[in-house]
Amino acid sequence: MKAIRKAVFPVAGLGTRFLPATKANPKEMLPIVDKPLIQFAAEEAVAAGIDVLIFIIGRNKSSIPDHFDKAYELEAELEASGKQEMLNIVRNILPPRIDCVYIRQAEALGLGHAVLCAQSVVGDEPFAVLLADDLINTNERSCLSQMVDIYSQHHCSILGIEHVARETVNRYGIIDSSPISDSLSKVNAIVEKPAIDKAPSNLAVVGRYILTPRIFKLLEKTQRGAGNEIQLTDAIAKLLKEETVLGYEFDGKRFDCGSKSGYLQATVEFALQHPELKQEFASYLYDLVKNKLEKSP
Repeated sequence: MKAIRKAVFPVAGLGTRFLPATKANPKEMLPIVDKPLIQFAAEEAVAAGIDVLIFIIGRNKSSIPDHFDKAYELEAELEASGKQEMLNIVRNILPPRIDCVYIRQAEALGLGHAVLCAQSVVGDEPFAVLLADDLINTNERSCLSQMVDIYSQHHCSILGIEHVARETVNRYGIIDSSPISDSLSKVNAIVEKPAIDKAPSNLAVVGRYILTPRIFKLLEKTQRGAGNEIQLTDAIAKLLKEETVLGYEFDGKRFDCGSKSGYLQATVEFALQHPELKQEFASYLYDLVKNKLEKSP
């Protein structure tokens, strides 16, 4: 079985929940402290052994290729100013061995269509899909690294999953599953954004996937579903009838940075871990909360 070498990043969405901030700037370029969301996702992929990053982009997304490209003028200015630490950061956003491929999704037809756009580059190989607005913080091995380990044992498609509040199941793809171990399940069925009273469980698929190339042929035949879009979930439902698909409850904390609340929570928690900021910021938060409590009736 081939190793996981390629990862797809669907980044063509409009990010309407963050308007006006995303009017001219992709939501994937929104920073968590001093690093954009898309860089966190790319670093996670690289840590998992990925060496080809495939970005599915749309209009007004030029800042994403620019971010991962060489910045000659900026590097020259930093070098002339003697700012070696900052120069090293800019030069080492990605290791030199990494290849970046950019594919234009001409029309926003959903996540399934975005993944299908990568077919010509992925070819006949298993591959990963990462949604940058699902930021996953782990203590040791990244979420995708954990999933690659599972793939090396089982050689089948794997979905990153987690338990969500029952009242939020209508926001996710929800699975019905049979447990294999504490963190691993066999997926029996999957449904996109079910009604709360009809959801088979509260195990939700989040923005991490490892998929076999068979998914492309199924996506080609998938009709528009929820939201009048080609849903990846619908193609995975077909894949279940042909191949084993596993759900993996990763070790880590997910922040839904596609929502304002989740984005702010991630910013606070990552600031509290930032080596330059954590002490000063923790002190600020302590004083802020203390003052709020003292003033509350």
